[in-house]
Amino acid sequence: MSTRRNHYLEQRGYRWYYIRRVPTRFRKIDTRRTIKTALNTDSLIIARERRDAMMDADEHYWETALAKETGGNFEESTEMCRYRSARRRARAVGFEFKPLDKLVNAKPFETILDRVVHLEGKEESKSDVEAVFGNIEPPKDTIREALKLYCDKLSISETSRKSPEQIVRWRATKTRAVEHFVKLCGNVTMDKLTRAHGRAFYDWWGERLRPDSPDGKSYRPNSANRELGNLRQLFREYWTYQGEEERENPFRKLRFKNTPIESTPSFPDIWVREKLLKPSALEGINTDAQLIAYALIETGCRPSEIANLRPENICLNAEIPHIRIRPTDKRELKSAASSRDIPLLGVSLEAMKRAPNGFPRYHDRGNSLSAALLKAFHSRGLMPTDKHRIYSFRHAFEKRMQEAGLDYGLRCTLMGHKNNRPQYGDGGSLAYRHKELLKIVHPISETFIENLPRME
Repeated sequence: MSTRRNHYLEQRGYRWYYIRRVPTRFRKIDTRRTIKTALNTDSLIIARERRDAMMDADEHYWETALAKETGGNFEESTEMCRYRSARRRARAVGFEFKPLDKLVNAKPFETILDRVVHLEGKEESKSDVEAVFGNIEPPKDTIREALKLYCDKLSISETSRKSPEQIVRWRATKTRAVEHFVKLCGNVTMDKLTRAHGRAFYDWWGERLRPDSPDGKSYRPNSANRELGNLRQLFREYWTYQGEEERENPFRKLRFKNTPIESTPSFPDIWVREKLLKPSALEGINTDAQLIAYALIETGCRPSEIANLRPENICLNAEIPHIRIRPTDKRELKSAASSRDIPLLGVSLEAMKRAPNGFPRYHDRGNSLSAALLKAFHSRGLMPTDKHRIYSFRHAFEKRMQEAGLDYGLRCTLMGHKNNRPQYGDGGSLAYRHKELLKIVHPISETFIENLPRME
């Protein structure tokens, strides 16, 4: 019991210190990492009292700062404040907080006797008695309320670098999983979630994965696993926040075997040259969308990477003109490997010359860009098949590099893919990358260049 009672306390010589690591989810707002504060006493009793005050002060600061950081209002309910205070008070007197029903059924029975002995003969407050015997009910948040808590407060480290559009997409996937669960099982409270609910949700998805699914649609195991994973994470993060991380997760180890996703087909070279690089092929589409489409051809970028280029990352006056794909404070990339420099050649160079300041119309508006380009390409017969997408430019770029015999590591670097082979150097200079890409560049006519639109 003494070890638990002295947590966050360390004696150095005759003096006591309060030492505590900043919890991971608060490290964005508290850069101390580890808190080390002298308590200026050699008395263990006084040290405990000062430690308790510092614990409360730190936790209040973290919660307040987190609320300010996210721009929300996160006033806790009276029940939540009382519950969290009881958990802290139980720790302060040397016990782990446990609900009364768990204490009564605990083995050995001495567990509850220890608590009786501790309080015997002492003038403890009602709150101390409630904390030691765990007779305070935990707050009963529904799964929808838990999702709101998670999205607004617990996910700060996950969303702090996302753009508004990225946050909308991120939140939509979480919400979709919860709403599917609620439709099946109801808006149950988090303390009532059981393995039976997890199995029911797993079985419901299992029916949807069948070829003859009830709603007549075709689903993939990847979609089911994503929703199961989102519910598993929500349960884990919610109860970790409440201090009950030992709760068994009702969605644990429920997963379907993934099936390979059919790859998006690439644009054939002859299709690009005879259809897409024909003068005025995209005439009538807004200028931003036209130039983005052409910029994709010789860079292999994701559409969002071109649409969100900042002016300082469009390096047209460099010895080797190039673009720099980089994350920003308000927009993250798909992965660390996505950060890269790509030489500009051919049609992509000509397109970027006409947009030296980027594409403000589609900044953080990836859905609008995709919709505009897809509509235009389909209406003009510029898609070889119904399975082709705007992403087909990216697949075509990789295929052309492979068929031209470009080094595997260079291909990974230019595509922004993780290279599983040992990495030496920086993937080659811009001059080297430029020389290699000359092997695959599409020819363009002077007439085509003259017809390219310019940004106003």
